Amino acid sequence: MNIREIYENKKQFLPLLLLADEQENMIDRYLERGTMYVLEDGGVKAECVVTDEGGGILELKNLAVEPEAQRKGYGKALIDFLVRQYAGCYALLQVGTGDSPLTVPFYEKCGFVRWHRIPNFFTDHYDHPIYEAGVQLVDMVYLQRKLCHPACTTGIGF
Repeated sequence: MNIREIYENKKQFLPLLLLADEQENMIDRYLERGTMYVLEDGGVKAECVVTDEGGGILELKNLAVEPEAQRKGYGKALIDFLVRQYAGCYALLQVGTGDSPLTVPFYEKCGFVRWHRIPNFFTDHYDHPIYEAGVQLVDMVYLQRKLCHPACTTGIGF
């Protein structure tokens, strides 16, 4: 398994990016300003994009795993990589996701805790209904995970 940063031609991964964010114009809002990583294991299995949101916050904007590679630890491996890569540089890693019975528990198992909710995010910002696990996503849920050393007292979010 190898994780590498993508510096150019990030849109070559658009089909994979669209698995996590179904509307290309939403991806366009963060793709070029973000740092993109792909996880390869006999081919590209997963990708993620993170952005610096200021104030010591790194945001995971997109995390997607090829459907045939899901539930094999690739998504968690990318999160673990981000935690190692950015610990000491940022205080928090946050992610905004739909309030889904699949996604939220995944992030909670990866050490994230619920932080806040944005009501009607998906109905207000997407041109079509978004479904996951048969549930229409309406609200965005933000989750956070500390990145600094446990003795660190930043006062951000916790």
